[in-house]
Amino acid sequence: MKKKIKTGVLSFGMSGSLFHCPFLNIHDDFELHSIVERTKKNAAIEYPNIVSFDSVDEMLACDEVELVVVNTPSPTHFEFVLKALKAKKDVLVEKPFTATTEEAILLFEEAKKNKCKLFPFQNRRFDSDFLSVKKVVNSGVLGDLIEVHFRYDRYNIAISENKAKETAAPASGVLYNLGPHIIDAAIDLFGIPEKWSKVKNKIRLNTEIDDYGSFHLHYKNGLQVFLTVSLLVADAQKSFVLHGKKGSFVKDRTDVQEEQLKTKMSPDTIGFGIEPDGLEGVLTTIQNGEKKTEKIKAEASNYLKFFDAVAEAIINDNEFIVSQEQIIKQIEILED
Repeated sequence: MKKKIKTGVLSFGMSGSLFHCPFLNIHDDFELHSIVERTKKNAAIEYPNIVSFDSVDEMLACDEVELVVVNTPSPTHFEFVLKALKAKKDVLVEKPFTATTEEAILLFEEAKKNKCKLFPFQNRRFDSDFLSVKKVVNSGVLGDLIEVHFRYDRYNIAISENKAKETAAPASGVLYNLGPHIIDAAIDLFGIPEKWSKVKNKIRLNTEIDDYGSFHLHYKNGLQVFLTVSLLVADAQKSFVLHGKKGSFVKDRTDVQEEQLKTKMSPDTIGFGIEPDGLEGVLTTIQNGEKKTEKIKAEASNYLKFFDAVAEAIINDNEFIVSQEQIIKQIEILED
């Protein structure tokens, strides 16, 4: 029988229940071994064969656990990742990776010291909307890119009851919550920027955290990339807008996998990760002086491909899809 990577997940909130456990449970290379639940024991209802730990320390003391998923509140990431690495565990850590570049560098050094693998969780590299953008960019149909806009729009005027997200703390706020997605998208597509600037603001009444932010990334080839995250957009705009010398491409964000996961749809179900009709991106080009517009249907995608990359790095020592340089630069851009 093929040996599987025994994996423990530190939390069974939205991240654990939607973005980790369903994939670990069905992936051929992983065994969902255990989950930490300090109070309510809900995970065993869906996964009756798991080990339920009462604390992080209990899980880290378990010799059977080989990979630990750190998906606890953002301010705890550095502490728990460091503990896991010292316990000689490979680690997959949710965004934001850390609050500071200094912490990120220290964790990579600790991983190297203990001969452990350390993986930033950037699963949205396998969103169908982003892959549509990537395919168009890589095709060259837009020509040299001039201006790019990526954004995450939400509308939450009221302060939510989720204190972990609404309380001022290291790595709190909308920039650290949604910023890692679009910064990673830009770095994956266009590389490391030459320089950047940032704006962040607190707009909602009595908010402790930033609820609006934007980044302007400058590239050596003249490309200008604008990234926006906001909790105060009542009419969500196009999430991907790209203008090149030969044409433009616009695309809505779909979050199709997230919505399907919320309905308990398994990632191995036919139709998973396929965008419904009507959400196609629009490609506009100028050919012989005439404007041509066509719809670009997104290809099916699946976050299982992200876990494929984790497994390949652990089992075959393959280079991981998110590099140390990329994640450190991401935190540097986020950091005050």
